[in-house]
Amino acid sequence: MSVNVVIPARHASVRYPGKPLAQLSLPDGTRQSLVRLTWEAARAIPGVESVHVATDDTRIRDHCESFGAQVVMTEPACRNGTERVAEAARIAGLTSGIIVNLQGDAPLTPPWFVEALVAAMTADPSIEMATPVLRCDVTMLGHLMDDRLAGRVGATTAVFDRFGDALYFSKSLLPYLDRDTAGAAPPVWHHVGVYAYTPAALAAYCDWPAGRLEGIEGLEQLRFLENGHKVRCVEVDPRDAQFWELNNLEDVARIEAVLRARG
Repeated sequence: MSVNVVIPARHASVRYPGKPLAQLSLPDGTRQSLVRLTWEAARAIPGVESVHVATDDTRIRDHCESFGAQVVMTEPACRNGTERVAEAARIAGLTSGIIVNLQGDAPLTPPWFVEALVAAMTADPSIEMATPVLRCDVTMLGHLMDDRLAGRVGATTAVFDRFGDALYFSKSLLPYLDRDTAGAAPPVWHHVGVYAYTPAALAAYCDWPAGRLEGIEGLEQLRFLENGHKVRCVEVDPRDAQFWELNNLEDVARIEAVLRARG
């Protein structure tokens, strides 16, 4: 089954304007942009046929083309990354297999996270959309709690049923717990911002009305749930690899620390 990756990248982020072009320090002393690091992570996924960056900004386009990325220009009216990926897939003619939305702020995404989504959708053709979830360790839970206490909107958590289908996603910490009751294996699942779709489900998404909860949380995947479509949560194994997305300026240091640890 063919797998094509699209990286949505917009300049006009409310919390972090120009985020795709943010420069991160690498262990060798050089610096690379967030979007280039994400593009390189996408290219490291085994079996991927193509990687496109989808943007509406000429600065991002020019930067990505400078290091050899394929770029699809999309409309500024796209309301979220999924809509941008859907438009890019239509323009690029991606009509078969699996389309993966690897968000441009997730350069630490290990390739096996995407491989797990592809494996799940290959094994069960009824899955229209799949996304990874990662059980929080004590360190990750501490970062989540610190963000909440500081009033920062950070990573997303997921709750799902015994079949793995999502019940809800939130930027709040779900389920409720505190540091004293969390224990060594807290029952909190960090939602990793990667999505795999069938082309039909991705195309249909843009025809559905935006959901009330989608608007409140600012989470695009809730449109699937609010329109009666399941989202399969696929548990992934970090294999001791630290994972974090760049949501706030404070996350730059966290990601750079992981890059240093990886060498």
